[in-house]
Amino acid sequence: MASVRFTVTPTKAEDLPGLSDTSPDISSRSGARVRFGSRESVNRSDPLSEMSGGLTTTATAGGGGTDTPDHSNMEQGDGNSKISSVYINNSHGVDDDDFYDRNLALFEEEMDTRPKVSSLLSRLANYTNLTQGAKEHEEAEIIGEKKKAGKSPQMGTFMGVYLPCLQNIFGVILFLRLTWVVGTAGMLQALCIVFICCCCTMLTAISMSAIATNGVVPAGGSYFMISRSLGPEFGGAVGLCFYLGTTFAGAMYILGAIEILLMYIAPKAAIFESKYPEGEGAAMLNNMRVYGSICLLLMSLLVFVGVKYVNKLASIFLACVIVSIVSIYIGALVSAFKPPHFPVCMLGNRTINGHEIYDSQCAKTILLQIKEPVERDDANFTITNENSTVDPTFDPSHTPALVEKTTYLWKQFCQGPELNSSCDEYFMSNNFSEIEGIPGLASGIIAENVWSSYLSKGDVVEKGSLNSSHFAHPASTHQPYVFADITTSFTLLVGIFFPSVTGIMAGSNRSGDLKDAQRSIPIGTILAIITTSIVYLSSVVLFGACIDGVVLRDKFGDSVKGNLVVGTLAWPTPWVIVIGSFFSTCGAGLQSLTGAPRLLQAIAKDNIIPFLRVFGHGKANGEPTWALLLTALIAELGILIASLDLVAPILTMFFLMCYLFVNLACALQTLLRTPNWRPRFSYYHWTLSFLGMTICLALMFISSWYYAIVAMVIAGMIYKYIEYHGAEKEWGDGIRGLSLSAARYALLRLEEGPPHTKNWRPQVLVLLKLDEDAHVKSPRLLTFASQLKAGKGLTIVGTVVSGNFLQSYGEALAAEQTLKHLMDKERVKGFCQCIVAQKPREGISHMIQSSGLGGMKPNTVVMGWPHAWRQSEDPQSWKTFINTVRVTTAAHLALLVPKNISLFPSNSEPCTEGYIDVWWIVHDGGMLMLLPFLLRQHKVWRKCGMRIFTVAQMEDNSIQMKKDLATFLYHLRIEAEVEVVEMHDSDISAYTYERTLMMEQRSQMLRQMRLSKSDREREAQLVKDRNSMLRLTSIGSDDDDDTDGGERDRAASGGGSGSSEHHRRVQMTWTKEKTSQYRATHSGCSTPEGFRDMLSIRPDHSNVRRMHTAVKLNEVIVNKSHDARLVLLNMPGPPRNPEGDENYMEFLEVLTEGLERVLLVRGGGSEVITIYS
Repeated sequence: MASVRFTVTPTKAEDLPGLSDTSPDISSRSGARVRFGSRESVNRSDPLSEMSGGLTTTATAGGGGTDTPDHSNMEQGDGNSKISSVYINNSHGVDDDDFYDRNLALFEEEMDTRPKVSSLLSRLANYTNLTQGAKEHEEAEIIGEKKKAGKSPQMGTFMGVYLPCLQNIFGVILFLRLTWVVGTAGMLQALCIVFICCCCTMLTAISMSAIATNGVVPAGGSYFMISRSLGPEFGGAVGLCFYLGTTFAGAMYILGAIEILLMYIAPKAAIFESKYPEGEGAAMLNNMRVYGSICLLLMSLLVFVGVKYVNKLASIFLACVIVSIVSIYIGALVSAFKPPHFPVCMLGNRTINGHEIYDSQCAKTILLQIKEPVERDDANFTITNENSTVDPTFDPSHTPALVEKTTYLWKQFCQGPELNSSCDEYFMSNNFSEIEGIPGLASGIIAENVWSSYLSKGDVVEKGSLNSSHFAHPASTHQPYVFADITTSFTLLVGIFFPSVTGIMAGSNRSGDLKDAQRSIPIGTILAIITTSIVYLSSVVLFGACIDGVVLRDKFGDSVKGNLVVGTLAWPTPWVIVIGSFFSTCGAGLQSLTGAPRLLQAIAKDNIIPFLRVFGHGKANGEPTWALLLTALIAELGILIASLDLVAPILTMFFLMCYLFVNLACALQTLLRTPNWRPRFSYYHWTLSFLGMTICLALMFISSWYYAIVAMVIAGMIYKYIEYHGAEKEWGDGIRGLSLSAARYALLRLEEGPPHTKNWRPQVLVLLKLDEDAHVKSPRLLTFASQLKAGKGLTIVGTVVSGNFLQSYGEALAAEQTLKHLMDKERVKGFCQCIVAQKPREGISHMIQSSGLGGMKPNTVVMGWPHAWRQSEDPQSWKTFINTVRVTTAAHLALLVPKNISLFPSNSEPCTEGYIDVWWIVHDGGMLMLLPFLLRQHKVWRKCGMRIFTVAQMEDNSIQMKKDLATFLYHLRIEAEVEVVEMHDSDISAYTYERTLMMEQRSQMLRQMRLSKSDREREAQLVKDRNSMLRLTSIGSDDDDDTDGGERDRAASGGGSGSSEHHRRVQMTWTKEKTSQYRATHSGCSTPEGFRDMLSIRPDHSNVRRMHTAVKLNEVIVNKSHDARLVLLNMPGPPRNPEGDENYMEFLEVLTEGLERVLLVRGGGSEVITIYS
C-alpha cells in the first residue's frame, strides 16, 4: 500500500469513545491528534481497509508529545491484518450498554469486523490526510522541540493550488527561449505551438481533476492517482517516468540559471575560453558543466539540510517570477510611446554580433579630423562616419585635415586595416546600417514577424526586409555575424517549449494541506492553466509586435551586445528580468530537487519495484536521503549534457508519458463505468480524455520520435519488470476493470459455440493430492503440465480437502497457498481451486463439473497414477482413480495419466536425445498426435524425435497402412517416423491364464474382506500355517497349468467332470470358515505366487481375453520402445460393471509393465487435430 497517514482531530475528548476514562493525556486537552500511519497492505475483508490502510496507530497528545496507552493495535497473520480500532470493540472503558446495544444484539458477535455505523461515521468525519511532502518533514525536523497541537489544514484554493501551480508552470523557458521560439517559428506557428501545449495540459488537468475528486487523494499526487487508477505495473512505470521527468527538470532549471549567470550577469566568470570562434560553443558547454555541477551540489546540500528552507524561499521566488512578467507587460506598453534604445548593426541584411564591435562603430570607415600633423596616434580628432559627419570643432590657427580610417569591423572582413586590402565580397558589395532592436508596439513590426524563419546550424540571422546582394559565398564563422547554433524546425520547438507548460500537478501534490482538496484542486489547477496560457499567448503577440525579428531569432542576445532578449523589452531596466529569472530558475530547481526524491521514496515504499527498496529509507525525520543522492546523480547526467535545448525534449517525453496515462486512466474509468467511479468534478468526458491522450502521443512523436521510443521502451521495461518480479498489489485499478470487461466480453463470445478443431488447445485441470502436512505428493505432475502447455493456455490446479467446509475452511486456504507456491516455483500461469468435500471421490467429481467458466472450461484432466495400489490397505485410492476416469469420460473430457511420474524430467533436465514413442492403437480424436507436438515445443523435449507405432491385425494390409499413416502425418505437418507392428493371432499362453487367475483370486478376497486390522493380526499365525501346508502340495505344477487351460476351454463349452473333481478337491482342503478367515487375513495384500491356484476360481473368459491383449501389447511395446524417453499409449476405458474395477487396474499394470515413463491418454471424444488449414 501507499504511504498514507491519517490525522483524526476531534474537537472534544468525548469525541473519542473509550478514551475519556482511560487517557488523562487526551481528555485533559482539546484538539488531540491521533495519527494512523500505514505502511502495509490490509485485509480486503476489512470494510475500512481502503480508507485506513490499517497499521500501527499511535495517539500523540496535544502538547507533550507523549504516547497514550496503546488503544489501537494490529495483529498480523499470514498476509491478513486485523484492525482493532480505538472506536471499535475496545475493552478499555467502553460502556457495555453502548457497545452491546440492545437493538444490535444480533450483530454483537461480529462487531470486531463489522463496526457500528456510528463508529464508522465518527472516523470518516474526522478524517484528513497529511501531504507526503513539506509539512510533516518540517515538523519532524524539530526533534526535541515542543510540538504544537495539530491544526487541520486551512489552505484554500488560491494559496494551496493556484500559486504553487503558477510557480511550477512559469519557468526558465519563458525567459530564455520564448522570444527565440517566436522569432524562429513566426507568430502564427508560435501561437499554434503554445495553444497545442496548453490544450494538452488543460485536457490533462480536466482528467486529473476527475481522478482527484473521485475520493480522497492521499499525498503522493500524480503518482498516487495513476498507480491507484491504472494498477501497480502502470503506476510504477509512469511513476518512474514522472520521477525522471522531475529530475531532468531540475537539471534543466539549473542549466537555465547557469546560462543566465554566465551570459548576462557575469560573463567574465567563465573558466574556459576559446581563442577561435569554432571553439566558443564547446568552451561554453564546459563552463555550464562545471558551474552546473557546483550549483547542483549546493542545491542538494540545501535540500538535505532541510526542506523548510526551500519552502520559505518559495514565496520569494514566486514574487520574482510575477515581478518579471509584470515588467515585461509594462515595458511592452511603454514601448508604444518611448521605445528603448537597443541599436542592432546590420551588414546588408545580415546581423552583426554586438560583442565584436569594440569601437562601437557600425561602419566600414570613419573620417578623422586632424588638428595637427598626423605624426602621433593620439592626435585630437573628430569623427566623420561614412556618409554623415559629426560637426567638427575648428581651430582658427590650423586648417583641419580629414583622414579616412578603417574601423574594427573592417579588420574582421578584410586581410588588413588598409583601405586597399583584399576584403570579403559580400562586405564590399553591402553597406552597414543600424536598426532599432525594439521598434515598439506602434511600429508595425508585427507584419514581419508573422511568418516563420527556420534556420540550419551555421546560418546567419538575416532581416528579409533589408536590401542586400546575395551573390556572395556563404558567411565564414570567423566573421562577426550572429549565427544559428542549432538547426530549427517546428517539431524541435515543440519539444523545447513544452516544459514551460508542465507543473500542473503541483496542486494535487499538496492535497494534504488543503481545506477542501476536492474543490480546490480542479478550480486552482484549471485557473492556473488559464492564467499561464493567457500569459504565454499574449507574450507571443507582444514579442512579435515589439521586437525586431533578427533580435528574436538571436537566442543569446548577441546582436544587442549580450543583453537578455526579454530583458530589452522590460521596464524600467533589463536587470529586472535578469535577476528575477535567475532567482526563479534557482527556485524551480530547488523545488524539483525537493519533490523528485519524495516521489521516488513513495514508489519505493509501495514496494512494487524490489530493487528500489533501499530508497524508501531516509533520515530519522523521514527525509529521503538515499533518494536525494540518486536524484542528484541523475540530474548530474542532465547537467553533463549541458545544453538546455537538448535536455528540454528529454523531460518533455517523460512528462508527456505521465500526462498520457492520466488521460488514459480517466477515460478507462469513465468507459468501464466502474461502480466506484463517482467524481465530484463533473465537467469531464471520456472524449476529452481521449483527445488529451492523442495530443500527448502526437506531441511525443512530433517533438522527437527517437526520444519518444526510448521513453516508451523504458516505461515498457519497468512495466514488465514489475509484472514478473514486483510485489502483488490490489489497488482496485482501472486496468483490472478493463481486464474484467475484456474477459467478460471474450467469455460471452466463446459461449456462442463449441471451439473449432483448429482452435482446440488443452485447457488443463491438474488434480494434485496433498499429504497430511499439506505438501503436494507428486509435484512433477505440475511440471509435466507446464511442459505440455509451454507456459500458455488455461491451467487450473485443483485439490480436494476431506472434511466439512465450515470446519476446514482454514485448511482449504492453506492448501490453496501451497498450490500457488508450487505454481510460482514451476512458473505455471493459471488458477488454483480447492474443494472441501466429505469424500475425495465426490470432491473430484464436483471439481470436474464446476471448474472453469463459459468457454474457458477445462477440456483435459491430468491426474497421477495410484502408486502401490496393490499394497494399500485402503482400496479407496484406486476406486477414486477409476471413478475419476468414469467421470471424465462422462463429461467428454480428455484424460492424461502419467505413470512413474517421479521419473519424468524436471524443467532443468532437458533430454538431449531419444524418442517420444506414440502407440496409436485406437483413434479417439487425435490426442496422441497432438500431445508429442505440444511437448516438443518445450525445451525439455525439444531435441527428442517422434515415432508413431500402430498395430496391424492379420487381416490388415500393413504396407498400405504404413503409407496411409505417413500421408496422414504429412498433411498434419507433423514430422515422425512411422512403423506398423503386426500382431499375429496366437493361443492364450499359460502365463496369461495364470495372471488372470491370480488377479481374480485377489479380487474375490478383497471383495469379501470384512475383518478389522486387529482381527487380521490375530489371524496372522493361522495364515502362516496354511501357507506352509499349501507349499507341500503340487498345485503350482506345469501339468496343472495345462489342465487349467483345458478346463478353461471345457468351461466355455459347458463344463466337464474334471472341473467338478478339481473343485471338490480344493473344497476338501479348505473349509468355508477357514476360507473366510484366510481371505480376511490377506485382504489388501499382494497374493504370493505360492497361492495362485489355492482356490478353484474359474477365471472369467472376457478377463482372460483382456489379459491376453494386455500381455501381447506389452511384449510388443517393450520390445520396440524400451529405450524411449516417453511412451504415449491409448488408455482403455474402465468396465461398465463396477465389480471388475480391480481387474481393470491389473490390466493397466500389465499393459505398462517394464516401461520407464508412460503417458496413458484417453480422448474426450472430439477431434482435436485436423489436416485442413
